[in-house]
Amino acid sequence: MKGQMETQLGKVTIDPEVIATYAGSVAVECFGIVGMAAVNMKDGLVKLLKRDYLTHGINVVVNEDNKITIDFHVIVSYGVSIHTVSDNLIETVKYKVEEFTGMEIEKMNIYVEGVRVID
Repeated sequence: MKGQMETQLGKVTIDPEVIATYAGSVAVECFGIVGMAAVNMKDGLVKLLKRDYLTHGINVVVNEDNKITIDFHVIVSYGVSIHTVSDNLIETVKYKVEEFTGMEIEKMNIYVEGVRVID
């Protein structure tokens, strides 16, 4: 379902793919996040995605109440606190996506798919 906003001039609809692209670009700028992960269900392999494919590691659902649920599949830096990185990701993405869309985020799920050593 697409997100919707009513204005005095008409209705604005936002595709979930747009929200996923924006949320992905915000997420990779967060401390401790190396990138988004694509999970190959057949092999169980996790692959770090390039910046052009950020939305493959993110799933966005807009419910009938016009609230957003976002699932992130991420790879984190080695040696950082996953709890701290998750809190930072949730706080930053929630603020920026709500400001960008004018819609409320109901839930964010973070799946840590791997760890990478950063030089």
